[in-house]
Amino acid sequence: MDARVLTTAASHVGRIRLSNQDSGYAGTHLFMVADGMGGHAGGDVASSLATQAITAVADERFESIPLAQETLVNAIKHSAQELSDAVRDHPDLQGMGTTVSAMIRHDDKVVVAHIGDSRIYLFRDSKLEQITTDHTFVQKLVETGRITAEEAMVHPRRNVLMRVLGDFDTNPDVDSFIVETEPGDRWLLCSDGLCGYVPDDVVAQILRETPDAAAASNRLIEAALDRGAPDNVTVVIAGVNETNVSAASRPILVGAAAQPLIFDAVTKRLPKITGMFGAYAGLGEAETFATPDFLETIIAEDKKRAARRRLRWGTYFGIALTLIVGFAIWGYFWTQSQFYVGSDGNSVVIYRGITGEIGGLNLNSVERDTDIPLKSLPQYLRTSVEHTIPVDSYNAALEVVSRIRNVSATQ
Repeated sequence: MDARVLTTAASHVGRIRLSNQDSGYAGTHLFMVADGMGGHAGGDVASSLATQAITAVADERFESIPLAQETLVNAIKHSAQELSDAVRDHPDLQGMGTTVSAMIRHDDKVVVAHIGDSRIYLFRDSKLEQITTDHTFVQKLVETGRITAEEAMVHPRRNVLMRVLGDFDTNPDVDSFIVETEPGDRWLLCSDGLCGYVPDDVVAQILRETPDAAAASNRLIEAALDRGAPDNVTVVIAGVNETNVSAASRPILVGAAAQPLIFDAVTKRLPKITGMFGAYAGLGEAETFATPDFLETIIAEDKKRAARRRLRWGTYFGIALTLIVGFAIWGYFWTQSQFYVGSDGNSVVIYRGITGEIGGLNLNSVERDTDIPLKSLPQYLRTSVEHTIPVDSYNAALEVVSRIRNVSATQ
């Protein structure tokens, strides 16, 4: 299939945000997604600057895979300096940042470079595999076994980033590695507006059912919108055809990077938007970068939350255990208020309790041995006694025994 049908990029502002702070790019060799940090001034500027800086040097055919990897990582790190320079010239943009998830195709290999919580997936043989690791606070909690992946999806700190590209660090720590690819593979790059709201099994189903990249990207965005899509949603799909090519017919820019970058217009609107909506130029949940001080704070909060959770569940367990023990004690005393007439194998006996036992505890005891021999009873009555005769009280048991004695005397 033509690689142009397999490769595309698309972006949507979402249902809540007022501006699109994502940027996406699908080119000849380079594919990337950048998600501007919400909650900070100029997230759209950050993603746009990073995209421009990286695409300017990385979308080309390199002589070797090591050179492609070195160029891509250096381009991402250099873009951090671009952000720092922009903030120096426009102080209102201080604190802006962006995630970057990028890859370069080189023959049958892919160079991946990644920082933040946007993601790169490989869809191969109808199976979806996340290739990158989220640089988030909750991911650290998952990796250390403190919470489950399901709990991470709803954790109150799920938007706290541990690593991000920003003006505050001109030498960021960028993950980079090489993955082999083959014809039939589909690579999905996306912002957390998709992966944060659409389950992986739904994403896999859409990719499985929709071979056309443009149609698949539209369905993925619609799936996010159907789930409320409070964040911007950006999707880049790079399919690999039979000749091991996945280039777009022409470079595609979407989101903030597709719009003219005019700093004066950006900085003028920041105070107005901040006054109307708070720190973020839009609505919905905002990502936050975890500085060392802030990280200590949220770790302390998480420990307190975990302690409260343990206390709550301990209380629930204590209440449940109390109820179970109370019911067991009540049940035992109730059984001891019951009586029945049975036999010990030789004679008729009045028992207190009920037949049977629980956990090795016998629920009956001999209240009175009547010394009426079983062999003195007619067969029908002997069978009834051996199968036990329930009664309402001890006096009722005495009356039954009296009748049995009379029958025994007549035999």
